[in-house]
Amino acid sequence: METLFQDGKEEVLQAWFMDDGEEDQRLPHHCEPKKFVSLDKLADLGIVTWRLNAGNHENDEDLKKIREARGCSFVYTVDMHPERLPDYDAKLKSYFQEHRHTNEETTYCLEGSGTQTQPLSSPAFPISLAHGCYLVVSFREGYYDVRDKNDCWIRIAVKKGGMIVIPAGIYHRFTLDTSNYIKANLFLSKPVNSSSNRPSDDLSSRKETFETFLRKETDELGVEAR
Repeated sequence: METLFQDGKEEVLQAWFMDDGEEDQRLPHHCEPKKFVSLDKLADLGIVTWRLNAGNHENDEDLKKIREARGCSFVYTVDMHPERLPDYDAKLKSYFQEHRHTNEETTYCLEGSGTQTQPLSSPAFPISLAHGCYLVVSFREGYYDVRDKNDCWIRIAVKKGGMIVIPAGIYHRFTLDTSNYIKANLFLSKPVNSSSNRPSDDLSSRKETFETFLRKETDELGVEAR
């Protein structure tokens, strides 16, 4: 399944090493000069990617196959906006806290870029479902930040049609861009997926991910922009 739906992925998924700046987290935070990370190098970290037809997500057979293969049978909706989500600023701050999960999580974008979200406005979606193995259909900007094997931050931008899997145990965080808006459908494999803020290196999923992916001998991830 991971080898399917690869054409044009670079148009909807892009990654780069982050600078050390402490200004607005919603900005791109490129290094100078820019250092991009290839999708193949993301795969070395266990991060799986696809490109799908976002305009046909409700009837997309490819999406159906991925959901079935990864067991994502639950679906919920989230609308994250300062005027509609209670405690919006606090929630966005909590998403930017570095953490990891016991199960993988999968993000799929219909419009804009990908996100990891928590649908507090949905009574059918309790807080315990905030993280899990899921596909996300979103409508605006956002970034995943993940740690590489050297503990450096890589920022991943996911655009319309892009799909990404963050493996269990890898440290990551999420932030919106300056549009301050996400609307998403979440497809989960199970109703509970524990999350732990750093440090949590004693957890088994973190150890498994580190041993499987982060200790692999790979070439240097960064290449200068051209």
